[in-house]
Amino acid sequence: DVSHIPTGHHMLFYIPLFQILLQVFSQPSLFYFRLQGQICGLCGNYDGNGINDFTTRSLSVVENVLEFGNSWKVSSTCPDANIIKDPCSTNPYRKSWSEKQCSLINSNVFAACHSQVEPAKYYQACVTDACACDSGGDCDCFCTAVAAYAQACSEVGVCIAWRTPSICPLFCDYYNQQGECEWHYKPCGASCMKTCRNPSGKCLHNLPGLEGKKNCKYP
Repeated sequence: DVSHIPTGHHMLFYIPLFQILLQVFSQPSLFYFRLQGQICGLCGNYDGNGINDFTTRSLSVVENVLEFGNSWKVSSTCPDANIIKDPCSTNPYRKSWSEKQCSLINSNVFAACHSQVEPAKYYQACVTDACACDSGGDCDCFCTAVAAYAQACSEVGVCIAWRTPSICPLFCDYYNQQGECEWHYKPCGASCMKTCRNPSGKCLHNLPGLEGKKNCKYP
């Protein structure tokens, strides 16, 4: 059975069989999931330790990405992958644009977070993702990568207001009726809020504050 836990501005689903707590909210460029318990596979085990993410099907921690990936083949008849394609080499026309856009992560905008969350791997991931998006949605790939670093900063208590009208904007206020303020964007919202669905303002689980649109009628 799956139970729904009302929280107001996002949805929580608890799956007892797998001891998984799934938090989902929908907004452009960012889908955030919080899992309790263990998972495994190509997405890592999500235990907060990036060092052991390359754990093979046989539970061996390896450094080679091909060895890791090939170990999770669904069928033994599938051929092994034997080459890693660099998106920026495959799409060289995207490289300079990607590096310029992703430099936002290393800029003064995120200066307050650099000492708390090392930006290098997020910058490289951003460049790789932005180079790979060569068939539309290029800005969305870039925005998602930067949003991932902003969320990592938020989780250590550093809130960064990085979006602007020209960089990955979220125009929540656009949908308000004239003279009203029902919705407003906040880079780091409260982890639990008092809303119509959650009038007590109390939540069952302690979760990090999430970026997104907030109802102006409540703090």
